[in-house]
Parts: sequence; C-alpha cells; structure tokens
Amino acid sequence: MNGWEPSCDIGESPVIITTYCTALASETGKAFLPAELQINSGVINKETKNQSQAGVCTSDCGVSGAICSEPCGRLFRGERLFMCRDGKWQKTTDSCANLDVQSLFERISVDGSVNIAGGHVGGRENVINMKPGFEIKLQSATAHRNRSCLADFSCIVPDILSSPAIPGNIVNIVMLLKNISLKLSEDVNRAKMQSYSKIANHVLNASIISNWAFIRDKTAGSILLDSVNLFAGKLLIKSGSESIPEHFMSTKGSTINRKTPGQRFDFSMRFNNSNSAIAGSVFIPQEELLKISTPSHAVSVAFPTLGAIMKASQLNDVLVNGMILSVALPEELQQISLTFEKFNKSNNVMARCVGWHSTERRWDEAACKLKTDDMNSTVCICKHRHHTFKSFSILMSPNTIRNTVLDYITFVGLGISIFSLLLCLTIEAVVWHHVTNTTIAKMRHICLVNIAASLLIANVLFILAAVTYDKVKDYATCVAATFFVHLSYLSLFFWMLALGLLILHGLLIIFRKMKKSAFMAAAFSIGYGCPLIICVLTVAITEPRKGYIRDGACWLNWHDTKALLAFVIPALMIIVVNLIVVVVVVVKTGRFAIREGTRSQDLSSVTRTGKNVALLTPVLGLTWGFGLATIVRYDSLGFHVTFALLNALQGFFILLFGTLLDRKTREALRMRCVSTKRKCSITKS
Repeated sequence: MNGWEPSCDIGESPVIITTYCTALASETGKAFLPAELQINSGVINKETKNQSQAGVCTSDCGVSGAICSEPCGRLFRGERLFMCRDGKWQKTTDSCANLDVQSLFERISVDGSVNIAGGHVGGRENVINMKPGFEIKLQSATAHRNRSCLADFSCIVPDILSSPAIPGNIVNIVMLLKNISLKLSEDVNRAKMQSYSKIANHVLNASIISNWAFIRDKTAGSILLDSVNLFAGKLLIKSGSESIPEHFMSTKGSTINRKTPGQRFDFSMRFNNSNSAIAGSVFIPQEELLKISTPSHAVSVAFPTLGAIMKASQLNDVLVNGMILSVALPEELQQISLTFEKFNKSNNVMARCVGWHSTERRWDEAACKLKTDDMNSTVCICKHRHHTFKSFSILMSPNTIRNTVLDYITFVGLGISIFSLLLCLTIEAVVWHHVTNTTIAKMRHICLVNIAASLLIANVLFILAAVTYDKVKDYATCVAATFFVHLSYLSLFFWMLALGLLILHGLLIIFRKMKKSAFMAAAFSIGYGCPLIICVLTVAITEPRKGYIRDGACWLNWHDTKALLAFVIPALMIIVVNLIVVVVVVVKTGRFAIREGTRSQDLSSVTRTGKNVALLTPVLGLTWGFGLATIVRYDSLGFHVTFALLNALQGFFILLFGTLLDRKTREALRMRCVSTKRKCSITKS
C-alpha cells in the first residue's frame, strides 16, 4: 500500500503506523464508572471458592498463599487454580476451554498451521500444551474448505459465537486472531473484516470482562489490540469510505489525499446492554493531509471496553476513562486530534492523555498532550511518528527507554569510537614489528587487534541495523542484521575473555611458557568459534517461532522467547571472569609493593595499581557490567545514560588505554617518526 510503513506500537506496527490513545482518570473516580468497567489494575471481580461450590478445592484453607488446582468439567480441557486468602479459596487462573481453534484455522487457511497456547498468548507463535487425555484429534479440513470460507472467514464465525467466552476460550480466540493477522491479512476485504470483527467482539463483550481477570498472561489485551489493528490497517477501501460497526468494536476507514479537507471518524458505542452510549472521534487536520505524497487511506478502530481489560501500567492510581481509539495512517502524517467522552463526568476527575506502548506494554504519557478538558469530554493531540529503537542500551536491556539525549550519546559516542578504533588498528599495523618481538607481547597484541576489529565491526553493524529497520523494514534483512550484530558483539566479549585468560596465565603460571601455536588455536576458537555456535543455536531455536528479533528493532527478542539471554548471559559471565582477573592483578601488585618494604613506594604502588585497573577496564569490557543495571532497572534513565556513555566510547578508551598509554607502543611510534624525519607530538613518558 502506498505510503504505509511497518510499525507496532505508538508509531510502530508490523505493517502500518498505528497510534493507540485514550484518556485516563484518577483511581478516586472509579465509583462513577459503569459497573461493567470498574476494574482495578487487572484484578476483576475475583471469584471466591467456598464449600457450597462443587469441585476439588471446596474445603476451608488454612495456609495463606497455598495453591489448589481443580480439573475442568467434562468436554473441557485445562484446569483452574485457586489460592488461599482469608481462609477461603479464591480463583486466580482458569484455562478451561472447549473451542478447537486449530481446526477452525485449518478451515480458513491454505497451509492449515497455527499454534495455540493454552493460557499464554505472548510471542509471535506458541505451541499448545494440553494435558494427557485432553488432546484433540485434529482432522484435516482440506476437503471441507470452500471458496466462500477462504474469502470471508464466515464459516468459522458461528462456532466461535456459540462457544462460551470463558478464560480458556478467550485465550484461544485471541491467539486465533493474532495468527489470522500475521498469516491471513492479505487482501482484507469488507467481508473478512466483518467476520474478524464479530470474532473480536465476542471476547470484548462487557458482560464477560470479568473472565479476563483469570487469564494467566496479562498481556492478552495488548496482543488483541495489536492484532486487530494490524488486520484492520490492511482493509481495502474501494468506495471512498468504509464502516464496519460491532457492539464492542467499530472500524471506520476512508481514502485520503492532499486535497481532502480534513478527515474525521466519529464513534458512538454502547458499553453495556442498556441504551447508555459513549462517544469518541478522530480528526486529521487538512494541514497534515497536505503532507501526503500519494493517495492513501486511513483506518480507525474504537474499543469502548478494551480499556477495562488493559491495566494502567506504570501510571499509578489511574484508570481508563474513555474508549480506546487506534489510528492507522501514512507515515507522513505527524499529528492528529482525538476527542474522548468521559465515563466519569465528575468535576474532580482530571484527565490525562496517553498512548499505549505495545512493545513495553504500558501507557505512555509522552505520546499525547492534553488540549482541552471539561466535565464531559477531553481533547488530546497525539503524535503519530515512526520511532526506531536506536539507543545503545537496547543491547543489554529487555526494554528500551526512548530519549533524545540517549540517542545523541549513542551515535556521537559510536562515531568517536569507530574513528578511534580505525586509528588504533592503523597504529598497530605501523608498530607491529616493533611491539611483537616477544611471544607474550605478540599474544597480547593479537588479542588487542581482534578486540578492536570485533568492536569496530559491531559498532558499524549496530548503526546499519538501526538504519535497516528505519528504512528497509524487511523482516529477513532485520534477522540477518541482528545475527551479525549478535555475532560481532559476542566475538568482542570472547576476545576480551581470551585476553583476560592470557593475563591470568602470565600471573599465575610463571614457570611454564605457553606455546604460540596452542595459544593461537585456543584464542581463535574462543574468540570466533564460541560466538558462532551461540548465534547459530539462538537462531535455530527461536526463529522457527518467529521469536528471534523483537518488535521495533533489529535486535534480540526478550518478551516472547528470551533470545536476548543468548547475549546477556555470556557477556555477564565473561565480565565476572575478567573482574576476577583485575582483582588478581591488583592483589599481585599489592604483594609486590609489600615485598619492596619501603614506605616511600606506597604512593607509587597505589598509582601503579590504579593505572593497571584503568588500563584493563576498557580492554576487558568491565564497563559493560553497567548493563546489569539496565536489566534490573530498565526504567531508569540514569543507568541507560551511564551505560551508553561508557560503552559507546569503548573504542576511544581502547585507543587511549590499550594503545597510546602503552610505553612500548609510544616508543615505537617515536622511533617511526624519527626514522621518517617527521615531526611527532608524542612524548616519551
């Protein structure tokens, strides 16, 4: 489609740029909301199990926090889990289901393959884990497929609408919608969108919202939102405009071009079985439409009940106080206006405009700003921009903080680092024969050159990966870029490990010299062999489930498959080993000073120790240890800035401490300058 780009949250979705926005109210206004929507951070009308109810977990419980499981009834698969609270069993999760979505998907797909996760919907694809005895024998539906079903999905709608919207079925329906969006979203016509909307509407019904509380995966609402908008964004609009209303979900679309005098989508929807309605609207101003280079289209979807399902993540004491509006637009458009009628029209309820961050699964106040606010409604101005994960801290953190300062630090630091590493390798080439006249010196410089080369390649590929996602947006290209970035950074770490082990060998095994051939074989096996094995295994394990890369960046996935651990665990283990090496160096230096036995040399020993630590820290990668802080406290901007500042400049520190401050290297450079009769500013210390 012309002018449409991949993106998956506020500004990013796998196919189109989509903005999800709503208005929030303080928790004190909860009592004014409709009864169906009075939800508290994902805990919705928790069920209590007592002796009057039939089942396994019927007796009074004595130990608070104890867990009791109960099988589902006949014809259902899954189980219910209860926790002991206040002397009674209270239901916590429920995976009971009777809907065979595998066979349903087979009836509407060409390849007939879909993976459904009972109780879990996270990840691009998931494998069903049914208990023995509950496995359903799936019959091939190829013979029963017909053109009508493949054209509009209508043949599966009655089966889904007739099934109870219990937690297990909700999970399976969400997963079915996700797989349809990922695999069957080509040529989305009106009939397909109608069938899709009816299926989604079934699990958004206000009467069954309480069942969402017992779903194990609390990101199901966010996944449903992403799936619906991915599918709706590909809606083909042939007659100028399109409207596909359902009770709890409404889709509207329209063709747009530079001459369109502003575009508005108005919604009025009931949120329960009464005549009460809630309104909302999306407006694209004419000055924004003038930015469109070619005719395109816009699609908006309204959800009056979904806000009750999605918790007010990372915004304390707030709840959704209006419908959720999503908008899929061409990337040229930068700003839109959204109007929300309030559920709670109390005077003392202040509104906050937010957008849903799908990747980090939280409400983001930076996405929108409040324009006007009165007792009945709120008008928000929301950004509609395409963002790319560019911060260097993405390498170690499962989530990424979006911050302009962090991006500047990253790319300025990487630029300095790349230039420094090129200079470092040039100097090593110039002085190589002068500084490698002993076996141990040659081993050290081999490690240093490979560290510099690996970091140089990694930094260049990191920038190219960011550009690849921002410009190309091709999944296969992004996978390839991620693989080589992963390989380059792992090679960096394993070469730093080889250098650390070389130093340790020199300190502890002083009476046995290492053979050059043995060192070369071991170093190159460690430096390049181990990273290659880890990277290949990571791709082989995660990519079949499309879980190798994360949404929003060409880098390893965290939320779905934990592929990021294939980088984090080796890196942290190597940092620990190299930290031990530095400690040994410090201890050895201290013992040498004690043997000297004169107080006059105390200051020089302290200076020598500090110099050793300063020299070893960048070449052994100890600054990467700050990455642990970005994992534990991924929401702390301070940790991300510190990590980005230290490690984006690692190439500069290697040039400074590993090359320029090395006495033999400076001496060789001075001799080189003298021999060529050039002026040299390098002085002999």
